[in-house]
Amino acid sequence: MSAPVLFDLPGPKARARIRIGTIIGTLLVLAVIAFVLVRLAGNDQLDPQRWAVLFDPASGVPQALFQALLRTLRVAAVGMVFATLFGLLLAVGRLSDHRWIRTPVTTLIEFFRAVPLLVVIFTLYFVLPSFGVRLSAYAALTGGLVLYNMAVLAEIFRAGILSVDRGQREAAFGIGLRKSQVMSLVLLPQAVRRMLPVLVAQLVVLLKDSSLGFIIGYFELLRQARSLVEFFTPRFGNQYTFQLYVAAGLIYIVINVALSQLAKYVERRTNSSRKLAGAKPVDVAAPPVTGEVPGGVTTG
Repeated sequence: MSAPVLFDLPGPKARARIRIGTIIGTLLVLAVIAFVLVRLAGNDQLDPQRWAVLFDPASGVPQALFQALLRTLRVAAVGMVFATLFGLLLAVGRLSDHRWIRTPVTTLIEFFRAVPLLVVIFTLYFVLPSFGVRLSAYAALTGGLVLYNMAVLAEIFRAGILSVDRGQREAAFGIGLRKSQVMSLVLLPQAVRRMLPVLVAQLVVLLKDSSLGFIIGYFELLRQARSLVEFFTPRFGNQYTFQLYVAAGLIYIVINVALSQLAKYVERRTNSSRKLAGAKPVDVAAPPVTGEVPGGVTTG
């Protein structure tokens, strides 16, 4: 029996239109790329001499960008770890049966989801000193990333947990597991596999949002690129401006692609492990059950 089809397969005319649209779209993209390259070549932006500064240790550019990369990764790594941990705790709190836990947790989540990240960072760096709490640029940026993303991740975790079939929860309670065991042993392992793509996407957003450290003077990649532009401009004008910003952008792209590939690898390993576990024969000797079960049926 063939699998059900949720849409009509395209006929010959539709396939022809799709091919024509694909060709036209590809030509338009190539035309835009060619136009950009021609303009860059006309402004001497493709001159190898200008790009050589990115790889010349004597210029100090590779060292500065590498140090900025380490600072960016440090902020992103700390933010990811704490935002994930706090987000998980908030998700569990929002799913609590106790209203005195659920209500304040829900209020906290909705508050930080509604406030823009830039406002959170500004508050930590510029407003808290007026109350006697002075944070460094690193602490303010990391704290802002944690507070904002923990609220977003809490909703991701909550949605993932609620997506697990209700029967899984009821069966776990039926065999005598406590609520904490049901959450940690039954619901979370299944929920994490389901929400892994969305979770990784949010972590990628967190990594890119680290560039907001530019506003408060934290020397991440974007701020370092800007500093290098300001250093070279008095001596060389805008000769290296384009190259430095492109280098910073490419580093962000490489990191995000690497993070996405790592997530795909983890997902493949998780799926393969689950398939291997499901292929193993299971021999469970169920004890006879006596007594009355729901529905008024007596066994034994």
